[in-house]
Amino acid sequence: MDFGTKLRMLIEEKDITQKELALQLNIAPSTVSSYVQNTREPDFATLRLISKYFDVSLDYLLGGTDTVTSQQEDELLRVFRSLTAEEKEICIEQCKVFIRMRYRNEKK
Repeated sequence: MDFGTKLRMLIEEKDITQKELALQLNIAPSTVSSYVQNTREPDFATLRLISKYFDVSLDYLLGGTDTVTSQQEDELLRVFRSLTAEEKEICIEQCKVFIRMRYRNEKK
């Protein structure tokens, strides 16, 4: 999926207009329109702004993946990959505890 299509989908999912996005990013509405139409590509700084605004990874925006991940998920994966095998097991078990605690609280 190309950048313009991904950007169009993100705009629609957030239920905003291209003009609203342009205002939020402090760029011209015509610039956003050209991104959506794939007639122009954003520079790196603008890509970072778009990534932060929609809370998606740069990898997703640049076509490295079609899976939408948040910046938090990307950070979690980076941290997890830096752990030893033993630390990874502990991390997974701790996450399971969080899930069980949330489930118990929701049942109350």
